[in-house]
Amino acid sequence: MSTPQPEDDGYSGPATLLVADRELQVRVELRGHFQPIDGYYRWYGRIAADPALSELLGGRKTGATLRTPGGESPCELSDPDPWDRYRVMGTSTPPFVVQTTLDRAET
Repeated sequence: MSTPQPEDDGYSGPATLLVADRELQVRVELRGHFQPIDGYYRWYGRIAADPALSELLGGRKTGATLRTPGGESPCELSDPDPWDRYRVMGTSTPPFVVQTTLDRAET
């Protein structure tokens, strides 16, 4: 008998990306999980294709800050995928609300 796995934490929706002294309004799909081996919460996702972001970064990897209605966190943007969606990732406190109790797991 397998044990059900809890759903990943995450956020999908509008966000503000602060990069190179500019603020861009973007849409994101984010997920995250706690990594028990090193004790860090790792979050990651994709930013929907955005011409202004593509023009600003030109395919380069860079640091940024991502803000959602649930919070703000430093992050790293990596190379875009074939659909021009940049990958975003961060460590520790994510820019979205994370379940911190077992209430949902007990229902």
